Amino acid sequence: MKNRTVALIAMSGLALASCQSSPKSTPVPSGKSAALLAMEQVAISAHKCWIASKDPAFKQYQMANELNSFSGTPRFLLVPAKHYGGKPLLVVQAQGNSSRVDVFGPLMNDPLGARISSDIARWQAGNPACAATA
Repeated sequence: MKNRTVALIAMSGLALASCQSSPKSTPVPSGKSAALLAMEQVAISAHKCWIASKDPAFKQYQMANELNSFSGTPRFLLVPAKHYGGKPLLVVQAQGNSSRVDVFGPLMNDPLGARISSDIARWQAGNPACAATA
């Protein structure tokens, strides 16, 4: 009986030890690169604010989502709405382990370029709002 009690106490101690949480400084890997995490956040907001909302400034464009790129460069493109396979007018992308989002293409030289830059910067910073607040 005494051996059985000692064994139960030892097993209880092991069970309690295994229940302790790991230190908070150890991040749990999500399997997603920093680039993909950043681009998911930006792409969701861009689709919601520019395309799904039917924003008149973006009605002549459609979004080509390429977030599942195996090249380590998740991105999305804005292309002409009537020519999905056409030349991209805007490229929004991030690469590898960087959460920096790069934006380029002919639309950046258009009057719409300033708004695009502002929207992307806001979304990348974690604010999913469609418009900047004063």
